[in-house]
Amino acid sequence: MAANEQHYVLPRPHFDKPIKILIVVAPYYKDIADNLVAGAQAEIEAVDGTWELVEMPGALEVPTAIGIADRRSNFDGYVALGCVIRGETTHYETVCNDSSRALQLLGLQGLCVGNGILTVENREQAEARADVDGQNKGGGAAAAALHLVAMARKWASQSKGIGFKPAGQDIQIASSNDGSTTT
Repeated sequence: MAANEQHYVLPRPHFDKPIKILIVVAPYYKDIADNLVAGAQAEIEAVDGTWELVEMPGALEVPTAIGIADRRSNFDGYVALGCVIRGETTHYETVCNDSSRALQLLGLQGLCVGNGILTVENREQAEARADVDGQNKGGGAAAAALHLVAMARKWASQSKGIGFKPAGQDIQIASSNDGSTTT
């Protein structure tokens, strides 16, 4: 990225009810992970949200941890953090592709997930991206999760209807001539 290149950042969402986010991090590169977590925590706290932190052995376990947490807890959203640096084998592609794909599938199932798992060529790239005063990808992943939570809450009470039932219309299963309903 060019030193003077600027990117647009969406304004932070506002919440009228408390928000609780789970940060799941793979601290394989501990210093990089710590910076990612610091950025995510600051972003969540900036909207008066609360967070919990869980560590996993590697990036491949992060989506599974989020899936388990969603089934067994009450988080509004999730932040996936970690770092994968290219090595000498194809393991890099497997970890990058599979962790990203799993997080995307969780999102498509309706979970509000911000993906901050760095996939880089070298340590210098990772450090630049994790730096809270630099690219702050941890904060960016938290912001993504927060925006998804805000959108999900905005549309939570809306219904598209089911089958031939127009939205907002009551369902009448069956009725007799006298107006009483039967099933």
